[in-house]
Amino acid sequence: MENFEGKKVLVTGAAGVFGKWIASAFAKSGASVCLSDNRGEKLQELAQTPEFENVNLLIHPTDLTDPNSIDDLVSLIKEEWGYVDFVINNAGLYPSHLLLEMTMEQWDKVFDVNLKAVFLLSQKLANLMITNNIKGSIVNLTSGAAYRTRLGGGHYSTSKAALAMLTKAFALELAPYQIRVNSVGPGFAPGSDVNLLDENYVQKVVEGIPLGRTSQANDAPQAIMFLCSDKASFITGIDLPVDGGKSVGNFTTPRSYVPEEAK
Repeated sequence: MENFEGKKVLVTGAAGVFGKWIASAFAKSGASVCLSDNRGEKLQELAQTPEFENVNLLIHPTDLTDPNSIDDLVSLIKEEWGYVDFVINNAGLYPSHLLLEMTMEQWDKVFDVNLKAVFLLSQKLANLMITNNIKGSIVNLTSGAAYRTRLGGGHYSTSKAALAMLTKAFALELAPYQIRVNSVGPGFAPGSDVNLLDENYVQKVVEGIPLGRTSQANDAPQAIMFLCSDKASFITGIDLPVDGGKSVGNFTTPRSYVPEEAK
């Protein structure tokens, strides 16, 4: 576990599966944590859990589809902390709509949360870092879907592909200020109360993961914390898959090629 005593971190989508894991990991590392999510009650519940006892917390019920709400979040951080050291753009929508049937509202909502909000928060909080001479780090959560789409996920995959490029663009522009920008593509972790998944779908996805399991509580957070740490001081602009090998390829093997002892 990294030691981030004295550091300040924003985690968006903090009430979700990955958000809870990421925020908890930073809290355990000694960092001050700003919890952001549109589910205010869930944030309050999270703040009462043992991981956040004695942690310097900020809580903001952010609507990432609303630029005014994003401005309010940034104002809270500026007033209370002055700046953040780390921005973890974790929030994302993962709906299913066929492109031929999709409404403009459905398309726009995915891009507002998955891409536009990341741009706005990164822009505004990077400027706070620059003003305060903070050599910080931004980590965006992408997805293997950025490189391989699924039926019903055209808008999601396109938003994540664009996010991977936005990460590189910010990395280039912020490099002169020693602010590093990277992304992590986390593995499959069912359990969201926003994006409900069918059990058969979950089973099929797990069967295609070479390491044979879903993402666990420490997997993505440890990678994110590494990228924020001094150990990664010469790393910027990368997209790091932490997905059990799912992005490598399909693990299904024709029976004729399976070793006898594995049959």
